[in-house]
Amino acid sequence: TGAGTALQTVERTDNATRPYAKAAGGLGAVISSFKEQSRHTGLIAGTKLLLRLNQDDGFDCPGCAWPDPPPGERTRFEFCENGAKAVAAEATRRRVDAAFFAQWSIPDLLEKSDYWLEGQGRLTQPMYRAKGSDKYTPLDWDAAFTLIGERLKGLGSPDEAIFYTSGRTSNEAAFLYQLFARRFGTNNMPDCSNMCHESSGAGLGATIGIGKGTVGLHDFDAAEAIFIIGQNPGTNHPRMLTTLEVAARRGCKIVSINPLRERALERFSQPQHPLALLGKSTVISTLYLQVMVNGDVALMTGIAKHLYALDKPNHPVIDLHFIARHTQGHKAFRESVEAVSWDAIEAGSGLPRAEIEAAADIYAESKATIICWAMGLTQHANGVDNIKMAVNLLLMKGNLGKPGAGACPVRGHSNVQGDRTMGIVERPKTAFLDALGAHFDFEPPREHGHDTVDAIHAMHAGKAKVFVAMGGNFHSATPDTDYTAEALRRCGLTVQISTKLNRSHLVTGEEALILPCLGRTERDEQAAGPQFVTVENSMSIVHRSTGKRDPASPMLLSEPAIVAGMATATLDDGTLWTDRVADYDRVRDDIEAVIPGFDDYNKRVREPGGFLLPNGPRERRWTTPSGKAQFSVTPLPVHDLADGQMLMITVRSHDQYNTTIYGLDDRYRGIYGERRVVMMHPDDIAAAGLVEGQVVDLISHFEGETREAPRFIVMRQSLPRRCVATYFPEANVLVPARHTARISNTPASKSVVISLRPTTTPEA
Repeated sequence: TGAGTALQTVERTDNATRPYAKAAGGLGAVISSFKEQSRHTGLIAGTKLLLRLNQDDGFDCPGCAWPDPPPGERTRFEFCENGAKAVAAEATRRRVDAAFFAQWSIPDLLEKSDYWLEGQGRLTQPMYRAKGSDKYTPLDWDAAFTLIGERLKGLGSPDEAIFYTSGRTSNEAAFLYQLFARRFGTNNMPDCSNMCHESSGAGLGATIGIGKGTVGLHDFDAAEAIFIIGQNPGTNHPRMLTTLEVAARRGCKIVSINPLRERALERFSQPQHPLALLGKSTVISTLYLQVMVNGDVALMTGIAKHLYALDKPNHPVIDLHFIARHTQGHKAFRESVEAVSWDAIEAGSGLPRAEIEAAADIYAESKATIICWAMGLTQHANGVDNIKMAVNLLLMKGNLGKPGAGACPVRGHSNVQGDRTMGIVERPKTAFLDALGAHFDFEPPREHGHDTVDAIHAMHAGKAKVFVAMGGNFHSATPDTDYTAEALRRCGLTVQISTKLNRSHLVTGEEALILPCLGRTERDEQAAGPQFVTVENSMSIVHRSTGKRDPASPMLLSEPAIVAGMATATLDDGTLWTDRVADYDRVRDDIEAVIPGFDDYNKRVREPGGFLLPNGPRERRWTTPSGKAQFSVTPLPVHDLADGQMLMITVRSHDQYNTTIYGLDDRYRGIYGERRVVMMHPDDIAAAGLVEGQVVDLISHFEGETREAPRFIVMRQSLPRRCVATYFPEANVLVPARHTARISNTPASKSVVISLRPTTTPEA
C-alpha cells in the first residue's frame, strides 16, 4: 500500500475461531515462553536471562511498567509470558548486519510483514540510506553523527526538527535527550505517551494535581474492591494478574468493565504454582460488565446515580466529610448526575440498569476501592472526561489518600512515566525550564512544541524536516498510516535509534539513518566502568536496571552515548556530553539538581528496591490551583451511527507487544495464524449477511472522509452489538489523524466509526 504495510494472509486450515476454554496463564503460558526461548536464545541461555529479569541486581523488563514486589518478597521468577518473549526477542541469536542490507532492498523489505521484519534479529551497525537510493549501506559512528549535526544545523529554525521518544528509554537517556533538544532550541518532543495515557495525565492533573496514579502495590493487598476499566491485563500487563489473583483469593471483589470478554479477566492460573500446571485456577472477576464501546461515562454516571440513591442519614454511602474538606464542585456534579435519566444511561452504556446497580452495590459496600484503567478509557474524543469521571467516583467515597484505595492508570511501556518525569514533554512547566536553564546556564525555549499528532501534521506540511526517534516504531504506532507515511517521506532526514528492524526503517525521509543501540539485557561499559540505568514504574518507584549480557555487536552504543554523539556534532559543546556519558552518576547528579524528588539520587537508587517519588494525593495534598480535588461535570458522549455502521476499537493480540509482533496467534481469543481479522458479535455477522471466515474490506467514516483497509477476515467474538475489534497496527490506517481526544490530543483509536463491505476478488 501507499503506507508500505504488507498485506500478509497466512494460509489457514479453517477460518473460524477456536474458543479457549482453559484459564489464562498456566501450562499454556509456560509452553509458549519456552518455545520463544528455544527459538531465539536456546533454553539454557534463555533461562539464565530470565532469572535476572526484574531482580534487584538484574535488568528491568523491556515490556510493561507493572511494579515489582519489594526485593525481600520477590521470587526468582518475576516475569510473565510476554516479558519472557520480549527478553527472548532482544537476546536473539539472529543478526541484521551489512550483509543483510546488501541482500535486501527497501522496496523488497516493504513487501514483508511486520512479523517477518521483527524476526530477522538484532541490528548490529549504523546504516545509511542516501537520497535516491533503495538500499542501506554501512557507515561509521562519527560519519553518522556528523551527518546529523550538519542536517540539524542547516535547518531554518530549531523548530523544524522533531525529537520523538519511546517509553523504553532510560531516565538517563531521556534526560540527556531532552537537554539536547532544548539546547538545540526546541520543545518538539513528542513521545509514545501522547498516544496512550496522555488523557490520563490531563484528567488526573486537572482533578487531583498530578498526572500519575496514587496507589502502590501494597494497596492491592488492602483493597476491598478493584474496578478494572478498559484494560486487558492478560495480554498487556500479565504480571498484574498475580496481584489480582491474590486479591480475589482473599475475598476482594473485582469488577471488570470492558467491551470484549477477555479470558484473563475471567479465570487465571499462576504459572509459577505447581498445581497450576495441573489445571488449578482462580476466578478473577466477581462481576463482568461488557459495556458498549465508549459507554464508560454513561456506566459510571449510573454507578454514581445509584450511590446517591443508596445514601441515607442512617446508612451513609457518600463520604461527605471528605468531600467538604478536600474537594470542590460536588454540588454541580451531583446535579448533573441526577439530571441524567436511567433510559439515557442504559442506552449510552449498552447495559441494563440491574447490572449497573450491581456494580454500584459492590462499590458502596467497599471501604477501600482502587480503579484501574488503560487505553479503553483514554483513546476516545472524550478520553479526558472518562478519566475525570473515574476520579469523580473515587472522590464520592473518599477513595484517595487512604490504604487500599486510589487511581491506577496502568502504563503500557516500561519507562514511559519516567520519560515524562525527566522532561520529555512538548509543553514543559515553567519551573522545570527555569531549573534546567539555571543548572546548565542557558535559556531553554519557552514556546510549546509538537506532540505526536501535531508532529505528523508538521512533517506532512513541510514545516518539520528532520525527525529523530529514540526507539519505537513511529510509522506503525501512529494513526492514519498512509498520511503518517507521507509525512515521514516529506522529511529531509529521518533517524531511528533501535535494537531491531521495523517498518519505520523502511518508510523514511529522503535520507535515513539506523543507529543500533544496546538493549536492556546488555552490559554497558563506559570510561568509568560498567554502568547501570534507572527507570520509573507505574507506581512512581525509581529503581536500577543493570544489563550483564555481552552486547549483540561490538559496534552498538548505549542510548546516552548516541545522544551525546548527536549533541556534540550539533552543538559544539562536547565536554558537557562526554563527561556525562563517561559516568552516568553525573547524569543522575544533574537530574537531582533539576527535578524535585530526586534528592540523594545516586545513593537512594542503589538501595534495594529503589525509592518512591513524592505524590501529593497519596497524602491528601492537592496541587491544583484551588488546593482541593476537583469534581467534574462529564456529559454522556453521543454516537450517531448510520445503518450498517459500527464502532471499532483497535487492540493487541496476545502474541504482540505494542507494534512488536512475536507470533500470529491470539490463543485467549481463539484466533490462530491471522492478524487481519475483524471481531464481531455473531448476531451482527448474521445481520450484515456475512458468515464467519468471510473476507471483507473495512471503511472508516469521519467528517465526510473515508479510509479503507482491505481484506479482513470476519471472526466471532463476545462483544456488544454494533461494536467490533481489530488489531493494530493493521487497522491504524482507519484512524484519522484529526480524530483525537479533546485537551490531550490522543488519537481516538478506540472509537472509530466503520462499515464493512464484502471483498470482491479480481477473479470475480
